[in-house]
Amino acid sequence: MTTSAKWPNLFIVGAVKSGTTSLYAYLRQHPDIFFPEVKEPHFFTKPAPSEAQKHLITFVGDEVSYLRLYDRAGDKRFRGDASPSYLWSARAAADIAAVAPQARIIVILRDPIERAYAQYLMDYSEGAIDRPFLEALDIDWHRPDKGWGVSQLYVELGLYTEQIRRYRALFGHERVLILLLEDLKKDAQAVLARIAHFLEVPAGPMASVDTGEAHNHYKEPKGPWARRLAGHPLSRFLGERIVPRRLGEYIWGHWMQKEAPKPLIDPRAAAFLQDIYTPEILALEAELGRPLAELRRSWMDAKSLVAARVPLVPPVPCEGNTGRGAGPVPGSNQLDVPS
Repeated sequence: MTTSAKWPNLFIVGAVKSGTTSLYAYLRQHPDIFFPEVKEPHFFTKPAPSEAQKHLITFVGDEVSYLRLYDRAGDKRFRGDASPSYLWSARAAADIAAVAPQARIIVILRDPIERAYAQYLMDYSEGAIDRPFLEALDIDWHRPDKGWGVSQLYVELGLYTEQIRRYRALFGHERVLILLLEDLKKDAQAVLARIAHFLEVPAGPMASVDTGEAHNHYKEPKGPWARRLAGHPLSRFLGERIVPRRLGEYIWGHWMQKEAPKPLIDPRAAAFLQDIYTPEILALEAELGRPLAELRRSWMDAKSLVAARVPLVPPVPCEGNTGRGAGPVPGSNQLDVPS
């Protein structure tokens, strides 16, 4: 890659389903910050999608097209990229550091059990997954081929500690800001003030940012037809290549989805994930030097955990993380499926 090019110098790197869309929407309202219309170019991850997921994964694959996204950035101080695959991808972190070693990195985290389930519900709504959550976890955890656009990485995307250590080692602690989705929900303006201080940009414009709209929150498909249509290769092609992006998002959000309560998670799936993530969050607390009760919002008590726990087997390593903990035996056919 060309180091002399004018690369982005602000990266919202993830985690997936943890508020990156909201941060993108908020920060691009600041006069000193530019984000392109393409929120998630995933350029530095260099995805190699499987045949089964080619129509589901979009990314900008070549340097010329990627840098062209920033043609309208002008002289704004920060040029941003909000691709949530970058937190997981070791390659992305290294390649960003190679071309933009002084970049600022923003990480936003969520209870990893809630994060995995939110990703699954998104996949289910969009027709990418047709299995119950526990079964989908089991299959994804044990498959030998893993990667962005190959597998769902439900567990791996929540193994935050190693991912954060990687960015802190490459960019320095002072250039990596760690945020929590719960803080963003409780007081978005306070979080934006922290970001302004981190970026050393005027805080005043942050106070006028519209934080009233919930971005990318859970909605339910209006019916099986919506899921089939959303997951169809032709629909994906039209949505990504023909229909203007904002119109496509409006059609999906208003014509094909409806407001609905989020389905309850299968407690067996929650127990499986809790067994993996309990030591992970302890390690993250040691790394960050602070308690992280916000990342245990969904944790079961000991009695419930024992009752729901499923047998465990060794994990499967993948590119972004070696993985920890273990995976479940296959689930039965009587698991929860979002309606």
